[in-house]
Amino acid sequence: MVSDEKEYRAGSYPEPEIVEEAILVGSKALEKAPKIYPVPTGIEGLDELFFTVEVEDGKVIKKPLGGIPAYSVFNITGVSDTGKSLMVEQFAVKQASEGKSVAFITVESPANFVVTALKLRAAAMGFDFSKFEDNIILIDAASHSKLRENIPDLLATLAFVIKNYGVKFTVIDSVTGLFEAREMMARTVVRRLFNFMKKWYQTALFVSQKRSGHEELTAEAAGGYAVGHIVDGSMVLAKELIDSSYKAKQYGAKIGDVVRLFRVDGCRLSGHDIRTHFMEITDTGLVRILGPVGE
Repeated sequence: MVSDEKEYRAGSYPEPEIVEEAILVGSKALEKAPKIYPVPTGIEGLDELFFTVEVEDGKVIKKPLGGIPAYSVFNITGVSDTGKSLMVEQFAVKQASEGKSVAFITVESPANFVVTALKLRAAAMGFDFSKFEDNIILIDAASHSKLRENIPDLLATLAFVIKNYGVKFTVIDSVTGLFEAREMMARTVVRRLFNFMKKWYQTALFVSQKRSGHEELTAEAAGGYAVGHIVDGSMVLAKELIDSSYKAKQYGAKIGDVVRLFRVDGCRLSGHDIRTHFMEITDTGLVRILGPVGE
C-alpha cells in the first residue's frame, strides 16, 4: 500500500476518476429496470417452481410466476447424458411455436444435426415443426472455429442475428465448448456472454458440462464456479445409480435403477423452489420435472 501511494504521488498511475454516471439512487435504477414477466419453458413441471413475492395487508404472499423470469440468464449444468440439451431444445421449440425468434448457438454439434434434434423434440411436444422452423436461427459455431475460438466474432454475429430477426431468446449449447482447453479463461468468457445478454435484454440458457469428478448435485461446471457465480441462476441435473439398500430406501427405487434428479440452484430475479426433485426423460425424449425427493 505504501508503495502504491508513492507511485501515485510520483505520477506513475493516473489520478483516480469518479464515474458519476455509474451512480444511481434506487428510484432512478428502477426507471431503467425492465418489467419481469414469466417465460414458459415447454418443460413439464418446471414453470411451477418459480414464484414472486408480494405484500398484501401486511402479509408476505407467494404467487406462482408460471415460467422462468424474463431477461434471466440460466446455467443448465450436469454431467453427460442428464438431459441438458433436451431441456434447451424444448425451450427453443416452445418459444418458436409461439411465434418468437430464438437464437440457438451450436458449439458441440453442427447446426444441421441440431435442427434434426429440434424437429424430433417438436414432434414429441405435439408441434408441426414446419410451421415455425424459421423462428429458430442457428449459429453454427461447431462448424466455424472462428466463432468458437473468438468471442468478439461470436458476439458480433449474435448481435447481427438479434437485430435482424428480433430475437429475445438465446440458447448456447454449450458454453463449456467456448473455453475448453483454456479453463483459466472461463470466468472472462462467461462474464462477456452474460453482460452481452443483459445489454440486449435476452432471456438465455447456457448449457455447461460438469466434470465427472464433481459431486452430482453441486452447480460446479468446467472452469470451477465460473458459470454459476456470474449468471442469474443454475439448474442442476444429475443421475444416481442405485447401488445400495441405503440409496434404494432414500429414493424409493430398486437396486440397479438409475434415478434422475433436478434442482434450481439460485435465481436472482424471482423466488424458486429450493428442493431436489425427481426428473425423468420420457420414451419420446422429453424432460419432465416430477415431485420433490422425500415426499
